[in-house]
Amino acid sequence: MLTFLPAPLLGVLMLTLLCLNTLFWGVLVYAVILVKVVTPRGRWGDRVSAALAGLAQTWAVINVWMCDHVLDIRWDIRGAESLSRQGQYLVCANHQTWNDILVLMKTFGWRAPFFKFFIKRELFWMPVLGLVWWALDYPFMQRHTQQQLARNPELRSQDLETTRKACAHYRNQPVLILNFLEGTRFTPAKHARQKSPFRHLLTPKSGALAFTLAAMGDKFQSLLDVTLVYPDGVRGFWDFLAGRVPRVIVEVKPIPIPREMASGRYDSDPVFRKQFQKWLFGLWTEKDRRIGRLLAEADAG
Repeated sequence: MLTFLPAPLLGVLMLTLLCLNTLFWGVLVYAVILVKVVTPRGRWGDRVSAALAGLAQTWAVINVWMCDHVLDIRWDIRGAESLSRQGQYLVCANHQTWNDILVLMKTFGWRAPFFKFFIKRELFWMPVLGLVWWALDYPFMQRHTQQQLARNPELRSQDLETTRKACAHYRNQPVLILNFLEGTRFTPAKHARQKSPFRHLLTPKSGALAFTLAAMGDKFQSLLDVTLVYPDGVRGFWDFLAGRVPRVIVEVKPIPIPREMASGRYDSDPVFRKQFQKWLFGLWTEKDRRIGRLLAEADAG
């Protein structure tokens, strides 16, 4: 641990280490991307995708190793012990800060496949990372407002087709698909603006989860309900690097996926859509209570 260093110096050191690690593995990833471009879909394409995922997962594990050896963070990770690197999982998690990504790297490590998540289509053009996300088969989604969907309901079908195409790449390989169901990071201002019915959470968005279950629900071993808690308050990424995040709690709860939630048409069946939203509201209500219990437990400890 190098926590004796002043916080700004610690932050610069951590940022430098993360950038160097990213540069090293990024060069290897781009070399394999050249192979991916000329490799047809199928068995060989799956092998190239697996190689890319392995490089990305090694990058993530080394990021975590550096954090563990430089920063003094008390990790409390529960429920991730039974996961398998050969498994296929769907994850729903709350979202509070950019630190959540590093926390999830720590949580899953080598225990599970490297995670993939839905990305706004505009981010494909992000320098360096956009092409990496494409190579890792991250689904690029076009976000639509409720007004746009009301004017053109066919936009829901477009999102479903995008999800189906993405999930087609995953059916024959280990995968962990991550959904931040709130769609954005939690802040008190957003919470108030939404008039969220939950104390610790924003209102979840159900579309991406429903489309993923429709496309691949028969393959997932379980839904992993991941709850992220920062007992000493939510801080930004710089504060994390500077050692100002002393404790993190992560609870992973496997949940069986009801068959009926994976067999409906969310885009065209309003009855199923209401049922799905009700089921998700129940999961989110329980998560909200769980966050309250974990915070109270941390305060008592």
